[in-house]
Amino acid sequence: MDVPALVWWLTILGIAGLLLFDFFFHVRQAHVPTLREAAVWSALYVGIALLFGVGVWVFGGAEPGAEYFAGYVTEKALSVDNLFVFLVIMGSFRVPRADQQKALLFGIVFSLVARTGFIFLGAALIERFAWVFYVFGLILLLTAGNLLRPEGGEDHPDNLMVRLARKLFRASDTYDGDRLFTMRDGRRVMTPMLLVMIALAGTDVLFALDSIPAIFGLTQNVYLVFTATAFSLLGLRQLYFLIDGLLDRLIYLAYGLAVILAFIGVKLILHALHENNVPFINDGEPVNVTEISTGLSLSVIVVVLLVTVAASLASPRGRAQNAVSAVRRHAQEYLEVEKEPARREEVFRELAAAEARLRELPDRQRARVAEDDRLAALVRRAHAEHEASEQGPG
Repeated sequence: MDVPALVWWLTILGIAGLLLFDFFFHVRQAHVPTLREAAVWSALYVGIALLFGVGVWVFGGAEPGAEYFAGYVTEKALSVDNLFVFLVIMGSFRVPRADQQKALLFGIVFSLVARTGFIFLGAALIERFAWVFYVFGLILLLTAGNLLRPEGGEDHPDNLMVRLARKLFRASDTYDGDRLFTMRDGRRVMTPMLLVMIALAGTDVLFALDSIPAIFGLTQNVYLVFTATAFSLLGLRQLYFLIDGLLDRLIYLAYGLAVILAFIGVKLILHALHENNVPFINDGEPVNVTEISTGLSLSVIVVVLLVTVAASLASPRGRAQNAVSAVRRHAQEYLEVEKEPARREEVFRELAAAEARLRELPDRQRARVAEDDRLAALVRRAHAEHEASEQGPG
């Protein structure tokens, strides 16, 4: 599918326009998005992506259309998995809820810029070196195996970029709204908000190393790779606020993504064998292997995701994990993050609702929760502080 330069520029301007609209009409004024706001805008961005795919199908043909949808669905699923890491970063840096939008939008913009660079680099490598498909395939197989490993602890995301920033600039320990710099003792210092953005940027680079090989395994058309990646990132901010309470419920998402990435990895290696020119494989001649069609790829991706999500939502373990995580998150937010009295009262109500859901769990799941002494101590602290605030100074 040949794409004229005019279409490229119109697409880029359209995506940039959506990002600017998002900033000036939603992010510029710090606030906590309501569930309705997040749902409406998430649906709008998904609708735009689907309409674009229909346009590709109508004007470009069924094969490019299927390639776009396979790429979009895969990248969207990977972006949801990335939200888990965003949640850890926000919690580790104790970002106030109302100020999280700006950090998220920056992360999305940086991710789009970084991935665009990787896309053009990947396309250039593929055009010159057929063996790159072997490399991409192995990367995806290794990533799939890594997703199946037990998760480590949720350490503070003090990555290389954050450590470098701390050395080069003075940093304050407290936020000043969503400002990146503030004045402390007559000196201009950076706020933790800037460190959050740097942490997000660092993790986005790592995410790109997985997502770009994955989508090149579904289509080698640079325009489709770029648009599927861009539209999967647009609306990610709204999706964060929409499903942040359900993220912990998706306990089998990593397994589903592992299956998808392994499947695409195998597809890439089969394609590499079909196009082989590596001297030590079949004497540098193409290998007669069966390649996986785009239609089959799209079907496998959709079915695996549907089964993964359905199994996660139906799982008692997922329900229990979601309830525990919600209680812990709200208690930490009340004690360590929020300072505004009105917002703290709202968070405490959310904590009480999460505790009520915890009490509704089956006896077996509640017994496991009761063994978590750290969670119990955290909740007691939140209730004691709330009671003290209600009684007042006297």
